[in-house]
Amino acid sequence: MTGRKVIRGGLVITASDEIHADVLIEDGRIAALAASGTPAAEAFTAEQIIDAAGKYVIPGGVDAHTHMELPFGGTFASDTFETGTRAAAWGGTTTIIDFAVQSVGHTLREGLDAWHAKAEGNCAVDYGFHMIVSDVNQDTLKEMDLLVEEGVTSFKQFMAYPGVFYSDDGQILRAMQRSAENGGLIMMHAENGIAIDVLVEQALARGETDPRYHGEVRKALLEAEATHRAIRLAQVAGAPLYVVHVSAMEAVAELARARDEGLNVFGETCPQYLFLSTDNLAEPDFEGSKYVCSTPLRPKEHQAKLWQGLRTNDLQVVSTDHCPFCFVGQKELGRGDFSKIPNGLPGVENRMDLLHQAVVDGHISRRRWIEIACATPARMFGLYPKKGTITPGADADVVIYDPHAEQVVSAETHHMNVDYSAYEGKRLTGRVETVLSRGELVITEREYTGHAGHGVYTPRSTCQYLN
Repeated sequence: MTGRKVIRGGLVITASDEIHADVLIEDGRIAALAASGTPAAEAFTAEQIIDAAGKYVIPGGVDAHTHMELPFGGTFASDTFETGTRAAAWGGTTTIIDFAVQSVGHTLREGLDAWHAKAEGNCAVDYGFHMIVSDVNQDTLKEMDLLVEEGVTSFKQFMAYPGVFYSDDGQILRAMQRSAENGGLIMMHAENGIAIDVLVEQALARGETDPRYHGEVRKALLEAEATHRAIRLAQVAGAPLYVVHVSAMEAVAELARARDEGLNVFGETCPQYLFLSTDNLAEPDFEGSKYVCSTPLRPKEHQAKLWQGLRTNDLQVVSTDHCPFCFVGQKELGRGDFSKIPNGLPGVENRMDLLHQAVVDGHISRRRWIEIACATPARMFGLYPKKGTITPGADADVVIYDPHAEQVVSAETHHMNVDYSAYEGKRLTGRVETVLSRGELVITEREYTGHAGHGVYTPRSTCQYLN
């Protein structure tokens, strides 16, 4: 275990408070906080003093939606758990929750074991797992109970991707009924995949093969329709629902309506939907393929409604859906047929900085930044207050953040294992300077001082965010 450290003189920001305070760290945890300059703070002694004057001291980010090494479309996401969690640390994220995958015809346990094998001993920061349920049957439903008991408390289902991850309404209802009993949380990819496949086939038959057609066939109305259907199925089952990667204003409206009815329905969006648009999908020379993800990027006018949803708490979480594929050799699989472009883009390293830029731009407050990026994801997925805040007893996952430093986002300088940046050339104000994970320095004044295997698997309790 690490020795005592004191972080002096910074502005400590959590979801609920901002205070100039010194932070005492002992045995990998927050031991105490005291207002800077007071006798209590002066009494903190430690082997190591970290000067945070003029900087923010914030909880490490919790990215509740990543896909390291995900098999998709005949290839694999290019970040391993080693490269992906190192990049997360560089971006101020100290916990990821990745998705273990059940393949059709296999058990949940086999899928979970496979993902444990990929991650164990390789992670720079702490990690947990959600479980993708691709094959709902009586055995699977029983296994869901066992997984909840051992700390895998959320299950993802897909209304999209027929023939791969797709569940029909009956399978979804059964899984929701089970989660209503065992305390699990169903996470839903809400797009009408059956209808989308028809539109894909028709577009290709017309010779519409470029990346921009990926956005045109995956219509916002089909995201809204699936979101509505998922909400009503969850209501019938008496289960809470978390809708992942919400991209369209029509889907936000469905979530807002459900929440106005008092339902435990939650929504997540991602930086790509807040900062990018169909303009990117339409970039020439197949460059648009870099921005192919599902749900797809939307026209710019959707962005204002997503920001509004984050301010009104109709959307509670910003995760990345980090799922990188290299342009060369991976995205290029879809030249001449947009439906063969692997879906996903890189972002685990950019999320905290992009959301700080949103503070600078006036979209959200500083505390809301911490709420949507750290505290709420930790509460939503049963990690709070161990993760997501700075309070005595919490893990010492702490970021020293320079709110004045300027940077230009580029693949030249990022640490994700992918050959392009979705935000290439974007100027940002604010940058991660130092990162501690359970009291250990992982990034020290812009140098990587962590190591693979420091990050440990973290079991989770059930959702702590229910009404």
